[in-house]
Amino acid sequence: MLSILRKARLKDKEMRILMLGLDNAGKTTIVKRIMNEDVTTVSPTLGFIIKTIDFMGGSVTIRIPAILTRHSGDVGGQKTLRSYWKNYFEKTDTLIWVVDATDRLRVGDCREELAGLLLEERLMGATLLVFLNKTDVEQCMSEDEVRERLGLDLIKTHKWTILPCSAMTGRNLNEGLEWVVQDAKDRLFLY
Repeated sequence: MLSILRKARLKDKEMRILMLGLDNAGKTTIVKRIMNEDVTTVSPTLGFIIKTIDFMGGSVTIRIPAILTRHSGDVGGQKTLRSYWKNYFEKTDTLIWVVDATDRLRVGDCREELAGLLLEERLMGATLLVFLNKTDVEQCMSEDEVRERLGLDLIKTHKWTILPCSAMTGRNLNEGLEWVVQDAKDRLFLY
């Protein structure tokens, strides 16, 4: 039933992306780079970002909920605000999970949070793109290291891919969006 509703909604070629990850992973910078905005002055997202772009013949809406710091006890920050994240899960076609390739200390937290998200009922039909950000920095984690440490090969509930990228240079950001849009066309669009 869910797939029928998604297909009906996507006749107009609109897709919705939810972008999440630990604080300081580069989510806002990625969106700014995609939107051709200045990436030299990025501060933590305190509210939320919703951006819509025309891409590959359709409309793509990227949503980033409030980002708070891990230090207050949970990935989204304050537990009271994290509970509102679920409002963004509705009608999500793709989850983009952004990983900071330079942050080896929090990969366990990253894995735990991603695993929890993939159990959310309203995200069950969504595909997963893991953007391994900051790969332009020396000594960063490799794609294979992150794939193993996040347990990506164990994910059987969602179609997924991992793509090394750089929000600062723009490397592989369009390729990631192309994968997302093509996947949506293959799964959801009625043409």
